[in-house]
Amino acid sequence: MKKYILSVLLVILFAPTQAQEQPQQVTTPTTWQLAKHDAKLMFGGLKYTYSRPFSWGQDDWAIAAGVVVGAAGLNIIDQQTSDFFVKHEPDVPNILKDFGWYFGSPQNNYGITGSVYLFGLFTKNEKIRRTGILMISAASAAGLIQTVSKTVTGRARPSDGGKFSFKPFSNEGKYHSFPSGHTILSFTTFYALSKQFSNPWVKAGLITAGMISPVSRLLAGAHWLTDVALSLALTVAVVESVDKYLDKEMGSLSEMEARKAKKKISWNLKLGAGSFGITGTF
Repeated sequence: MKKYILSVLLVILFAPTQAQEQPQQVTTPTTWQLAKHDAKLMFGGLKYTYSRPFSWGQDDWAIAAGVVVGAAGLNIIDQQTSDFFVKHEPDVPNILKDFGWYFGSPQNNYGITGSVYLFGLFTKNEKIRRTGILMISAASAAGLIQTVSKTVTGRARPSDGGKFSFKPFSNEGKYHSFPSGHTILSFTTFYALSKQFSNPWVKAGLITAGMISPVSRLLAGAHWLTDVALSLALTVAVVESVDKYLDKEMGSLSEMEARKAKKKISWNLKLGAGSFGITGTF
C-alpha cells in the first residue's frame, strides 16, 4: 500500500500540467473602491498639471509667449475697459450679477462640482464621475495657483488703485486683483462640462454661461480686463492638461480588476477516466 501511495504522489507531482483559459467573472467595484480610485486620479491630475511645463515643446512655449504678449496688449486699454464696464453696471440685470458672484464663490462652486461627482459615484456612471473628477481636479489645481499669485503679485483692484499699482505679499483684499478667483472657478466648471458634449451649440451655450462670472467681476470693478483674460487662459490650460491626464489614466475599475484576475492561476487536481493530473486555470 505504501508503494502504491508513493507511486500516485510521484505521478501527481511530475505529471504534465495543462492550463485552461476560462472566462473570468468581472465583479462590480464597490462605491468605496471607486472613491479611492477617483481620489488618486484627482491628485494625479493636479500633479500632472504642475509638471507639464517641464515637458513643453517649442509650440507650447510659443503659445505661452503669445498669451503674455496678448495680455501686455490688453494692459494698454485696462483703464478704458474698466471705466466702460463700471459705467454700464447699472444696466445689467441683477440676476446675472448675482449668478456671477454666487457661482464663482468657492463654497458654492465646490458644492456644485462635488454634487456632480457624488451623483456619478453613487449611480456608478463613469462619464459623470469623470466629469466630476475633471472639474474638481482642475479647479483645485488652478485655484491653488490663483491663491499664491494673488499674494505674490499684490495687484490693486480698479476701485483701489491704478493698473500699475502693486503691493506684493499684502494681506489686504484690495491688492488681490490678479488673478480672478471667480473667473477661474466658474469657467473651469463650464469649460470642463462643455468638453463632455460634441454638439457645438451646447458647447457654445456652456462657455457663454461660464463667461457670466468674469464679466460680472468687471462690472463690479473688482478686476482689470487683463486679470480676467489671463485667468481664462490659465483655466483652459489647466482643464486641457487634466483632461489629457484622465484620457491616459482613467480606466474602468471593473476592467482593472478583471486584468488582475486573469493573472491569477488556480491549481486543481483533475481526475478522469483512466487519467489524472494537475490543471492550472487562469
